[in-house]
This record gives sequence, structure tokens and C-alpha cells, in this order.
Amino acid sequence: MSQATGHVLVVDDELNLRDSLAELITGEGFRVTLAADGEEAVTLLRQDSFEPDVVFLDVRMPKLDGLEVLQIIQAERLTGAPIVVISAFGDSSKMIEAMRLGAYDYVTKPLDLDEILSILHRAAEQRRLSQSAEAKRLPKKEEATETDRFEMLGTSRAMREVFKQIGRLAATDATVLITGESGTGKELVATAVHNHSARSRKPFVAVNCGALPENLVEAELFGHERGAFTGAERQKKGRFELAHTGTLFLDEVVELAPAAQVKLLRALQERRFQRVGGTETVAVDVRVIAASNQDLKQAVAEKRFREDLYYRLSVIEVRLPPLRGRRGDVPQLAEYFLEQAAIRHKLSVKVLSDEALRGLLAYDFPGNVRELENMIERAVINAGAAVEVLSAAQLFDQTVLNRDQQTNRSFLDLPFKEAVAALERELIRRALEATNNNRAEAARCLGINRRLLYSKLEEHGIRPLQATDDKT
Repeated sequence: MSQATGHVLVVDDELNLRDSLAELITGEGFRVTLAADGEEAVTLLRQDSFEPDVVFLDVRMPKLDGLEVLQIIQAERLTGAPIVVISAFGDSSKMIEAMRLGAYDYVTKPLDLDEILSILHRAAEQRRLSQSAEAKRLPKKEEATETDRFEMLGTSRAMREVFKQIGRLAATDATVLITGESGTGKELVATAVHNHSARSRKPFVAVNCGALPENLVEAELFGHERGAFTGAERQKKGRFELAHTGTLFLDEVVELAPAAQVKLLRALQERRFQRVGGTETVAVDVRVIAASNQDLKQAVAEKRFREDLYYRLSVIEVRLPPLRGRRGDVPQLAEYFLEQAAIRHKLSVKVLSDEALRGLLAYDFPGNVRELENMIERAVINAGAAVEVLSAAQLFDQTVLNRDQQTNRSFLDLPFKEAVAALERELIRRALEATNNNRAEAARCLGINRRLLYSKLEEHGIRPLQATDDKT
């Protein structure tokens, strides 16, 4: 018999099943304690000296059934061990209730012994990870409170520059254009500028220009009078009017149709307009912040966006870096999203395994911060109450894992000098991509001087498209 690897509690009122499970589990090197019903299991778990690593718990038992035992364990916090629920019935309501109460897994009789062994080893490993992660565990759910949704996080140089720029802009009333890929947090920046400005107690009105029906854009932005068009049964104020004395945020402004761009330009210039179907001129005091995930200069060159409107909006431009350009912020963001997801869904706050964190740091995040948030929330929900340490497999789908493993193998298959050169090329490529081919900024991201970067570009034959030496 192999050396004992943990302690398992088996709770079942069927003697034959208890003995069979005990024989199977001890054969894997675990120590086993048996309980014939729920009351006996609770009595054992209430002993300070009794702490199993895994619990197998039957549902239908005399005195206390498995779900009642789970409720007591949860209420009294009797153990942190993963609990595998066993039932003779594939009852979805009981399965859902068991998982809601914190069960690690749920199996049905007749038992598949291979499945039992697989679950046993996974649960034991989960317990080991939970115990080893105790020192770095986040605050417990009941000690945490959901923080402001508009809090911005990041300690990277790129984000520190953004924060400083927000502070400077908040002290002015200048029109701002925020650019960056989808999911980088453009609305968060707009909200932060508003919240730190003299207008902070006034309205903040956000408009997704891409979601406005083309035939209703003017009415949505500037309002309409009763009877102005079919369905206009009463006067309605537009977004400009609703934002009076506050801030109007025009997200994805590049999506506005040409006719709407003309009307927007006029409103920005004159700070007055007429509602659709009206003759009265409405004057407004509004700070305008616009955002786009597309290159507006390119849109101007392609005649998709008015040049005069572009210059009216881009008095000050804030460029948000993609998440792959500030990888150092990933652990802090991931920890924050873990805590918030656990609070929202009333689950125990979790931690990331070292493997999962390494995976996040290596991932390029085409969807940026929004993708990271969604990835974390999905993993937290799917893991349920029982899993306390999230693994890489729970965060990434198998396609991503296979791709990353293939990338790692490709480096390992090369001779040492060639592998170093390949890795160097990849790092430079990612830095250029993260900085829109700005070589000066890429050098700063890599922590090297520009002269060394230029030398490496020449050495590796890298010719970045539209490369610049912008020193800003």
C-alpha cells in the first residue's frame, strides 16, 4: 500500500457501500473514517481534532439526510473539505441544492469506480491547494463589500500616466476624446473625469452612439416635441438636455451617420439646438467626452467621419493601453474581479492557483479588461461554492491551453540560442503591438533604451508598420 495521502470521511447508511468505498479509497493510500448516518457525521465533524480532506456524503439517510448535513456544515463551518454528494436518484433539484450548499461534486448510484477515483484525487488536490493558499487568501465574503463599479485599478506606468491625465482634465472643462480598443475601460475614464470634476454632483449621461437607430439619432440626442413624428405622443428631452450642467459621454461616436455628425458638430459649436419638430432654441451647459475604439484619423481619411467634428472632439485625447500592454496590472485586476464576483453571486471568495496566474500573465486578452472580468466571473460561477482555488483549466478553454502549450513546446524544441532569439522577437513584437508600433514607447515597456531596441529590430529583421519615434 502506498503512503497515506489524506483523510477521507465516508457517510452512508448502506454498510456494503461504506465498506466498498473504504476498500477502494484505502487502496489509493488514503486513511478512511466511516459514519453510518448524518448525525454520526456531524458529531465527528464537530470535534476539533477531526478534520478530513475529502467527504463522501450520501443524500438519503435516516436521522439527518445529506442536504441537512450540508446545511449544518455550512452554518457552523465545520470543515473546509470538498464534499462529494452521493445519491441513488438523479434528482436535478437535489443536485442543484447540494451544489448551492457548497458540495464539490455530485455522483449517482450505481457508482462508477473510475469516476469515484478521479473525483477523489481531484478533490484531495483541491484541498491541498486550499490549505497552501491560506496565507494569501482574500478577505472573507462577509468582511468584503462591493466597491464602486467605476473604480479604476492599475499600477503600471501606462495606467499611472492615464490617472495623472484624468486628474489634469478633471480640473478643466475641456472636451475629451478617449481612444482605445474595446474593453479597455473608456467609460470608466469618462466617469472618473466627471466624478473628479466640479460637475461631479450633476448628471452623467452616457450614450452608445452605435446602438441608436439611424432614424432616431437626432430625437435621442436633442429631444422632440409632441407630434413631431409617428409615435411622438409627448415632448421628450434629449440626452444633451438631460446632461445640462453635467457631462455627456458619447461612446463609439464614429458610428454616427453623416447627417447626425453635422447636427452634433453644430450643437458642440453653438451649445444650443432645437428639438425635433420644435421652434424653440434650447441652450445647454454640457461638458462633452467622446470615445472610439476605431482610429478616428483613419475614419476621417476614409470619409467616414467629419474632419471638423474630429478636431472639435479631440481637444485633449486620452489613449488607453490594451491589457497586454500593461500585464503587470493583471494580478491586481484579477484579484479585484474575483472578490467582486464572489460578493455578487454570494459565493466564497476564491484565489487563483499559480498556474492560473501564469496563464493570465501570458494571455494576450483580445477583449482586454472586459474579457478578464468576464473570464473571472464565468470561472467563479462555474466553480460553485466548493472550489476555492481556480485553476488554469477553469479560466481558459482547452483551445487556448493547447495553443499556449504548443507555443511553450516550440521554444523548448529549439537550441538554447535560437530559443532565446525567438523569445526576444516575440517580446518585441508584443511590445510594438501594445504601443501601436510606437518604438519609443515600446522601448519603455520593455525596460530598454531606444538604441538597444533599434539594434534588436535590425538584428531580428523586424519592420513595424507605421513605426514612429514619438517621444510623448
